[in-house]
Amino acid sequence: MTTSAEETEVSGRPSGVARALVVGAAVLAVLLLGAAVGLLVKLPGSSSAAVPASGSVDVGFCQDMAQHHLQGIQMANIARDHSTDPEVRQLAFDIASTQLEQVGRMKGWLMMWNEHEQNVSGVYMAWMNDAGVHNHGATTPEAGKPLMPGMAVTDELAKLRTLTGRELDVYFLQLMLRHHVGGAPMAEYAATHAGQPFVRTLADNMLKSQSSEVELMKDYLAKRGAAPLP
Repeated sequence: MTTSAEETEVSGRPSGVARALVVGAAVLAVLLLGAAVGLLVKLPGSSSAAVPASGSVDVGFCQDMAQHHLQGIQMANIARDHSTDPEVRQLAFDIASTQLEQVGRMKGWLMMWNEHEQNVSGVYMAWMNDAGVHNHGATTPEAGKPLMPGMAVTDELAKLRTLTGRELDVYFLQLMLRHHVGGAPMAEYAATHAGQPFVRTLADNMLKSQSSEVELMKDYLAKRGAAPLP
C-alpha cells in the first residue's frame, strides 16, 4: 500500500505530481492577483467617457500585449521545467512570473471596460496604425494570418519542446530575445499614447524590465557561444 511518505522524493522535495499541483496553484494565484490589481485601479472620474473606446490604444494594447505575453509565458515555462541550467531556469521563472501578473492586470482592465479579452478582429496592432508599424516584423504568416512581431510559430514551439541541455537553453534564449525585442514597439507606443495613466505606467514598466532582460539574454547567449536569431 502506498503511504504519504512514499509520495515524496528521497530529497524531501515534493513528487512530480505534487510539484505540478503546487506550480499550478501558484500560477492561478498570480493571475488572480494581477486581475484583482487591474480591477481595483480607480478610473479617473465616474462618467462613461473615462472608459476607453473599443479600438483605442488602451484596449488594443491590453488585448494584443496580453496575447503576446501568453506565448512568452508558454516558452518560459518550457525552459523552467526542462532546463538544467540554474541561470536559464531563474530567468525563465522571472519572465513567466512577471508576465503572468501583467496579463492578469490587462485582462482585469478589459473586463472592467466590458471588452473582449482577445482581439476578435484578427488584425493585430491596428491601434498603432498612425505609428506606421502595424504588423511590422510579422514576416512569417501562420494559418494565413500575420503574427505580431517577435512571436514564434508552431514549428518553433514544437522544436523547443524537443530539445534538452545546451540546445534547449540556447534556443529558448534566442526565441525569448526575439520575442522581447518584437514586443517593445507596442509597449513604447502605449507608454506615450495610451489614455489611461495606469496603462502608460504598465507599458513603461514593461519596457524597463524587458530591456534589462534583453541585455541579460544577449550576455547569456555570448557565454554559451551562440548569437541571436537573424
